[in-house]
Amino acid sequence: MARTRVKKEKKEDSFPVFLIKLVLIVAIFRSFIFSPFNIPSESMLPRLENGDYLLAAKWPFGYSKYSLPFSAPLLPSRILAGQPARGDVVIFKAPPGNDVDYIKRVIGLPGDTIQMIGGVLHINGKPVKKERIADFVIPVSANTNCVAPEFEATEKDGTASCHYPQFRETLPEGRSYNVLDLGYRPQDDTPPVMVPEGDIFLMGDNRDNSMDSRFPAVEGAGIGMVPQDNLVGRATIVMWSTDGSANWFLPWTWFTAARWNRIGGTF
Repeated sequence: MARTRVKKEKKEDSFPVFLIKLVLIVAIFRSFIFSPFNIPSESMLPRLENGDYLLAAKWPFGYSKYSLPFSAPLLPSRILAGQPARGDVVIFKAPPGNDVDYIKRVIGLPGDTIQMIGGVLHINGKPVKKERIADFVIPVSANTNCVAPEFEATEKDGTASCHYPQFRETLPEGRSYNVLDLGYRPQDDTPPVMVPEGDIFLMGDNRDNSMDSRFPAVEGAGIGMVPQDNLVGRATIVMWSTDGSANWFLPWTWFTAARWNRIGGTF
């Protein structure tokens, strides 16, 4: 008589168990690999525009409690720490509250002396190369209005836009990026400051519209020197961008509002 083989059926997880597993997977991915961030301001123009959504790599600078969801105090100090390089675009928890995500560019590392003289960045007493290039042009949209009437313009097709003076800045290591300079502001001249050990000096690329390390740390304003323990991640790629004109109840506007030419941009 042939023996009948009984196949044991695999027990399926219940929906609550599946949901818990999914939450854990997402939490691990966001905490240790990549995490999404959106750009709510124009302090990083021209590289980042209001309405950009990007992915930040979590591993380059190590992990601290700020790497975890809701800044859960599970890590007493940063582990697997790595120091950023000048020119990196980083996401961090902004001092003094350490509870809001900001994004800026790394300008000064520990031991560097940073100063602005007449709108020109100086690192360790030497001016950083700054070259005038073509104006940065950005269309007026639900996410973008010109900072002042002097920058308003009308394109040949009749659309409104903003034209901002743009410069190419090159760091001592040879890394280049574009910045905006809208004219003289008090923050164009600052006293020399040395970056303490364990801190970094950060600035926005929109130099005249960025509350950054040039200003004392005040809640909702300047950030002063930023502890490296506050680093959350390094910007890697723009995964979506919208001009803000989309309407959730009009699905076709989800596509017409997209800035397709910005998607996929890297850093």
